[in-house]
Amino acid sequence: MKVVATTRSAQGTSASRRLRRTGKVPGIVYGSTDSPISIELDHNDLFHALRKEAFHSSILDLELDGGKASSVLLRDVQMHPFKQQVLHIDFQRVAADTKIHVRVPLHFVNAETSPAVKISANVVSHVMNDIEVICLPKDLPEFIEIDLGELEAQGAVHVSDLKLPAGVSVTPQAEEVVVTATMPQEMVEAVVAAPEGDAAASAAPAATDKGDKK
Repeated sequence: MKVVATTRSAQGTSASRRLRRTGKVPGIVYGSTDSPISIELDHNDLFHALRKEAFHSSILDLELDGGKASSVLLRDVQMHPFKQQVLHIDFQRVAADTKIHVRVPLHFVNAETSPAVKISANVVSHVMNDIEVICLPKDLPEFIEIDLGELEAQGAVHVSDLKLPAGVSVTPQAEEVVVTATMPQEMVEAVVAAPEGDAAASAAPAATDKGDKK
């Protein structure tokens, strides 16, 4: 994905406010051996780009001042507390031969056809919605897909169960839980209450028999 920016010379809070009033967003590019560079970007283009999931977990091509594009990662974005406005954005340069740490989203598929849901009516809960990966820029996946088609009742998917692309590793521990399948609360309450109901039902015939003998 391409990001177009220009070098920003004015610094400070007042300068940033003036920049935002003109429909621009102040930002910075840092990393590698080069010095940090203050930049500005078109607000509307950036706002719409931020709504795309891939923008947050992909290598981006940053074109600065119309020159040759460089590879960067989105590292931080500051939004207005209640307005739909981007206040500031940070990008980090990446080198092709240096591994990066990036959080990528998890995509869950086939939960509705799993035994946990289809047979046992379990509720599938996503304990994690994204995960931090370590890889070279060329190996960075936009997302990691998790197939829940074989998830059993009361089962779980752990980090060790994930099928990772070649060249990609993850930072969480192998035993950490990603997904769980649990019985709905109303079913739990029904199971707990069942023995009491059975006992009451078995006591009723006994009382009837006693009345008949009288």
